Amino acid sequence: MEINRTDLTELFFELVSYDTSSDTVSGDYPSTESQFYFGEVLLGKLSQIGLSDVKADKYGYVTATLPASEGYEGMPTVGFISHMDTSPECSGNGIKPMLIENYDGSCIKRKGEDLDPKEFKSLEKYVGKSIICSDGTTLLGSDDKAGIAEIITAFEYLANHPEIKHGKLRLAFTPDEEIGAGVRYFDVEEFGCDFAYTVDGGELGELSYENFNAAGANIEVKGKSVHPGEAKDIMINAALVASEIVVELEKYGTPSTTEKREGFYHVTDLTANVEWADITIIIRDFDVKNFELMKERLCLVCDGINKKYGSDVTKVKITDQYKNMREIMDKYPVVTEIAAKGMKRAGVTPRIEPIRGGTDGAMLSFKGLPCPNMFTGGCNFHGPFEYVCVESMEAAVRTIVNIAECVTECL
Repeated sequence: MEINRTDLTELFFELVSYDTSSDTVSGDYPSTESQFYFGEVLLGKLSQIGLSDVKADKYGYVTATLPASEGYEGMPTVGFISHMDTSPECSGNGIKPMLIENYDGSCIKRKGEDLDPKEFKSLEKYVGKSIICSDGTTLLGSDDKAGIAEIITAFEYLANHPEIKHGKLRLAFTPDEEIGAGVRYFDVEEFGCDFAYTVDGGELGELSYENFNAAGANIEVKGKSVHPGEAKDIMINAALVASEIVVELEKYGTPSTTEKREGFYHVTDLTANVEWADITIIIRDFDVKNFELMKERLCLVCDGINKKYGSDVTKVKITDQYKNMREIMDKYPVVTEIAAKGMKRAGVTPRIEPIRGGTDGAMLSFKGLPCPNMFTGGCNFHGPFEYVCVESMEAAVRTIVNIAECVTECL
């Protein structure tokens, strides 16, 4: 299966030129107007390659259909999903992608911070390959513009190769995945798929049907401000109290001290002065019992602070965000098996790994659409050190095509 590398990379370069960063504080849906505009761009591309039912709804969801091959109309309908937004943690404006052909393993010099294999060991895997990164002043946007480019390329390939038989295929591009709201209004029944795959993973071969249980926590700290010269036994410095909380939680794991199936607390934002502090924390763990214990521990830490300084010094609000989709996916093993078979046909060795994060697929699975996650070829998401391997992107396209064909053989 020969994928046109030039067309794939040119499409990716074009897609990342659109700033689609989501916004955690926006009250709108999508959270940024730019995602609506980007959806219009995608509608044009999907119509251009000959798909049907091409539309965007009032929430910004872009969907389209590739009809079943003649005689295969009774096969299950399969969906492929990627998200349009990029992480608000790092600028997605003015992205200037760099293509490094036949990477030689050396430090990649950039306008911003260099991409150095001494720090990012994963680069060693891609010597002799072609990789794309930003100029170091922004993220790249391969999370998840790579997934979008791969799905569009695969659907175009299938449309142009009718000899490859498949059932009805659907695609969807969603907003606001990066802020945990990607499928809040997604109409699973209207999408009409028996199962689907999010194309939103990392390195070559990654296949996941398990993700973190996730919650967000907000802690408000109320201090007491008096003249520092007369503060003995009176002042409560909210900034210092917030620091106590953070230091205590750090004992139980942070992103930089955990791996594999270990959970963590991640302080994403802290604003503080003497009178007031506000802490935003995300809580993650694969095991549901450990996850509940982590939430309880956070409350106990704040209870301890209140006993020390006063009953109303801290207020805690914890909001569950998403659950581990393994609870659902264990009931549909064939969905993951089909993806693994599609990878093997593409010459890719499947690596079944838990996602140390979340995807739209987690929430979709609990909405009744079994939806594991497959690789895009990207690395170091959410920051200026992000990059993607072109050969891995090509493999992702072949895998999507193969999955479509494998369904006709397995079901």
